[in-house]
Amino acid sequence: MDPLIKNNVKVTGNTASTRTLVFGHGFGTDQTSWRSVTEAFQDHYRIIVFDNVGSGTATYPGYSQARYAHLQSYADDIVDLCDALQIRNSTYIGHSVGAMMGMLASLKAPEIFTTHVFMNASPRYLNDTNYRGGFEQSDLDALYRSMADNYQAWVSGFAPAVMANPDRPQLATEIARSLAALRPDIALPVLKAIFQSDFRTSLSAFNKYSLIIQSNHDIAVPMEVGQYLSQNINNSVYTVINATGHFPHISAPEEVVRAIKSFLR
Repeated sequence: MDPLIKNNVKVTGNTASTRTLVFGHGFGTDQTSWRSVTEAFQDHYRIIVFDNVGSGTATYPGYSQARYAHLQSYADDIVDLCDALQIRNSTYIGHSVGAMMGMLASLKAPEIFTTHVFMNASPRYLNDTNYRGGFEQSDLDALYRSMADNYQAWVSGFAPAVMANPDRPQLATEIARSLAALRPDIALPVLKAIFQSDFRTSLSAFNKYSLIIQSNHDIAVPMEVGQYLSQNINNSVYTVINATGHFPHISAPEEVVRAIKSFLR
């Protein structure tokens, strides 16, 4: 399948520019989650957005539970779409698991990206010896049961908790709507693949100049995780922005834009 169709790839911005930004979304959202950020870069950069298979309008026939049980398959899709567009020496900006997919893509095809932005990203969600990922296995097992028992009820509780902006309920409603649009039989195995992943050993092989963006009070990615990424990615810059929750590009896009622009300069 044509990767540009498979991943619903959109090319916007200054298409004549030699500088390209590729935006990768996280679980429960799609490429539209970046809309308030990408508009700030439209004049000077070529902008690439896409949907991971099983998200947004990315074609469901492209989804296979066996294939996408491993996040490397999503990374392979990123390599394929970049090859189709002949993207080289670009910047990859990823949210949450989308950032880790970009790292895996960069490890597989180093020529595609020269710089990376990790926003509220985690190499491992489970706590471990001398490592706080934020979750115990019992926490995740309960979450999986809740999703399987009543997916829509799970969405209604999970969305406001992960958005963490109670004074702006419309933001949680937006995330809930995006989560509710996912097929439950796809959402559950994808979330398991994310939460059970461990890419800490991959960090030592990754050497691209990187920005680590961390927001405050993220129930999915504690502050310690952002610090861990910064300490284990050579040549990285760590910044905590004035934003709460797991989706700062939605709740505080101006803060995200400011951090990225400073990094790109």
